[in-house]
Amino acid sequence: MPEGDTIFRAARTLHRALSGKPVVRFESVLPGLTRVDEDRPLAGRIVEQVRSVGKHLLMQFSGDLVLRTHMKMNGSWHIYRPGERWQQPRLAMRVLVATADFEAVGFSIPVAEFLTTRELERHRELRALGPDLLAGGFDAEAAFARARERPEVEIADALLNQRVMAGVGNVYKSEVLYACRVNPFTLVAHITDADLTCLIDTARRVLLANVSTGLAPMTTYTGYRRTTRRDDPAERLAVYGRARMPCRRCGTPIAVKAQGPDARLTYWCPGCQA
Repeated sequence: MPEGDTIFRAARTLHRALSGKPVVRFESVLPGLTRVDEDRPLAGRIVEQVRSVGKHLLMQFSGDLVLRTHMKMNGSWHIYRPGERWQQPRLAMRVLVATADFEAVGFSIPVAEFLTTRELERHRELRALGPDLLAGGFDAEAAFARARERPEVEIADALLNQRVMAGVGNVYKSEVLYACRVNPFTLVAHITDADLTCLIDTARRVLLANVSTGLAPMTTYTGYRRTTRRDDPAERLAVYGRARMPCRRCGTPIAVKAQGPDARLTYWCPGCQA
């Protein structure tokens, strides 16, 4: 599943490419979107803003219309010049928003809907989100309080819960727990205030670091998240994907186990995170 940094970069790139430009073509294979386009055509509307809220991407058009998309496990947004060859098959296209200069193509997106501003403000999923780790006004105290409201939840699952704080996915979950030396299977009730503060602060720090890497202006996603200081792509993460390999701190083999209701893989060091 794309994590908060991926959606943030995609929104930033889409905004750079599309904002202030009129839509010249809109396509979709999703009936809910095509029905709105037939009644309230997208062509001619100005793309006013593209932004992320947690793992939701919001594309604002003139005339009080917002396209909300959520990538779930496999969705992605790409930017192309007109006529440029797509990197994914046409069959995977779900949404296309084109201006005279760029084509924004949403591939394999499972969740997409048009909303008015009023509907957006009342949206159940968006209203339930915890503080956004990548937001300028991130409220760490609110994230702390929301985590404490779930004392019987294992801390790894609490970090993934977007109602606690928005943006952490499965990769950062394992990496943040390792950085703070916290065992992923510990109940929130048994996490010290210092450790919980460390987890929240570290989650924000690593997500911010991964959206401030000086990427080319039209890069939406590189596939190379990094939580270590190493430049080698094979060494960019501390524990995630490194099952049975030696811990970078103590040499203990990294362990992996399915965790939580969705059986997401958790990686940790039994030595450092006892």
